Amino acid sequence: MTETPPRVLTIAGSDSGGGAGIQADLRTLFACGVHGCVALTAVTVQNSLGVTGVAEIPAETVAAQIISVAEDIGVQAAKTGMLASAAIIEAITPALDRVGIGSGKTPFVVDPVSASMHGNQLLADNALDALRGLLFPRATLVTPNLDEVRLITGIEVKDRADQRVAAEALHSLGPQWVLVKGGHMWDDPECVDLLYDGREFIELSGPRYEIEHTHGSGDTLASSISSALARGASVPEAVQFGKDFIVKSVAAAYPLGAGVGPVSPLWRLDR
Repeated sequence: MTETPPRVLTIAGSDSGGGAGIQADLRTLFACGVHGCVALTAVTVQNSLGVTGVAEIPAETVAAQIISVAEDIGVQAAKTGMLASAAIIEAITPALDRVGIGSGKTPFVVDPVSASMHGNQLLADNALDALRGLLFPRATLVTPNLDEVRLITGIEVKDRADQRVAAEALHSLGPQWVLVKGGHMWDDPECVDLLYDGREFIELSGPRYEIEHTHGSGDTLASSISSALARGASVPEAVQFGKDFIVKSVAAAYPLGAGVGPVSPLWRLDR
C-alpha cells in the first residue's frame, strides 16, 4: 500500500478559467507531491480577460468544509486565498481554532487576496478589518503583494526601504512571519521578496521576467510554500522553496485565451 502523502487544505475561491484560485492551488500542490483538500469560498465567472460574476458559498458551509476535512483526513498545513467577505472570515475563525490550524499549531499561510491584478480593492472594508483582526494573529505567514500591502496598512511601497517599513507594520498585526512580495516594485531590476519575523529581514532575490502571463502567481507561491511547511520545513526553508518554485513557474507561463495567461507549475512534471 502506498503511503499517504502530506495534506494541505486550501480555503479559497474557484477560477473557472483555471489560472488562479483553487485550480492553481491544487495543481501546484500536486506538482509538489502533496494531497490538496479544499474549502470552497466562492465560485467566480472568470476567464483570461477578468471576472464577470461571483457567487459566495454560505459562510457556515465554508466553515463546515474545514471541519469535515481536518477532523477526518487531517492536514499538515493550510492556506487561504479569496475569502470573499467578512462573514466568511468570521465563520472560519472558530473552525480553524477547533481543528488546530494556525496560532502556532498546524502551519497556516494567509494569502490576503484583496486586490485585483490592476490594484483595485476586491474586499469590502469590513472584510479587510476581519483579515487584520482575526486571521493575521493566527497566521504562521502572510504573503501580500504590494497592492494588498497598501490596502491593509496604507503604506505605498516604492522601494526596498519602504518594503521594510511595510513588513514591520504587517508584523505588528500579529503573524509570526511576513513575506512582502516585490513583484510589483517595477523599478527594481530584480524581484526581491522580503521575509521578516520581527527580528531579522531576509531578502530573497529572483530574476524579473519581461512576461505578461502572471495570473495565479500569488496562489502558486503560497501553495508551494504550504507544501514545504506540510513536509516539516522551517518557514525560511519553505519560503526559499516557494521562491525557487515560483521563479520556474513564471518562466514556464503560457498564453491562454485572449487575455492574461497563468504561471505554470507544470515545469516540474518534465523533470
